[in-house]
Amino acid sequence: MLNTILLVFLGGGAGSVARFGMMNFISRHTGNASFPWHTLGVNLLGALIIGILMEVMALRLALPAPSRLFLVTGFLGGFTTFTAFSLESALMLEKGDYLDLASYVAVSVLGTIAAVFLGSGIFKSIS
Repeated sequence: MLNTILLVFLGGGAGSVARFGMMNFISRHTGNASFPWHTLGVNLLGALIIGILMEVMALRLALPAPSRLFLVTGFLGGFTTFTAFSLESALMLEKGDYLDLASYVAVSVLGTIAAVFLGSGIFKSIS
């Protein structure tokens, strides 16, 4: 049990550091926009990665449980930002930014689902 917790902890820490780096990178390239491009970008990338991992685990590698815990539960759990998405959505609603809110929610939800299938398709096409 302790090994499991340690794997999730280490993966989550690595994912959080990767998220911090990606969010800073995206923020530098989108300027001081009121739209949360940094969170959207990280969530779309995380969905793409999980789509690829889904196919890797299903078609190529029977990843052992510790690897899945580190990569999926830990790393991707720390990398993606659903709580940030929820907070940013609530703030847009409070400010009355209804168009931004609707587009952010729609692209986040539909875009991440599409990114999972895109990641899966990318892996299938190159393997």
